[in-house]
Amino acid sequence: MPERRLRHDRRRGTLRSLLVGGFNPRRRGPRRSYDTAVTATDWHDARWLAVVLLILVLSVADALLTLTLLDRGALEANPVMEVLLRSGGRSFAIVKMGLTALGVVVLTVLGRVRAFGRLPVNFVLYLVLAAYALLVCYELWLLQSVLPAA
Repeated sequence: MPERRLRHDRRRGTLRSLLVGGFNPRRRGPRRSYDTAVTATDWHDARWLAVVLLILVLSVADALLTLTLLDRGALEANPVMEVLLRSGGRSFAIVKMGLTALGVVVLTVLGRVRAFGRLPVNFVLYLVLAAYALLVCYELWLLQSVLPAA
């Protein structure tokens, strides 16, 4: 009997699988218990969309509050962002939002993978959300008490 299987293993194309699965999601979980590949799932819960959107909104708030604080005399602690701020607020905002968006997309795609063998990567999204919420609260406190308007 002739071999009917294809010689090329279609499961090897990770990037293709991510793109096709992004526009036509079918798998809500891995087929087999040992399947831990990134492409084993292409359907994610709606709560991750909410978490990602909240992170992005808080990132925008952080950028606006940072620019406001800098106008009132604060100093940027991050040396990379300091260089971007010198070239203008637009490049600062673009890089900040781009890095944040890229980070949350990667964390969402890798969401079911376990970091260090124990911690689900999706849990890191909750940590990022909490960190941004605390950062925005801290910046609001700075605006009200430490650096009042001139």
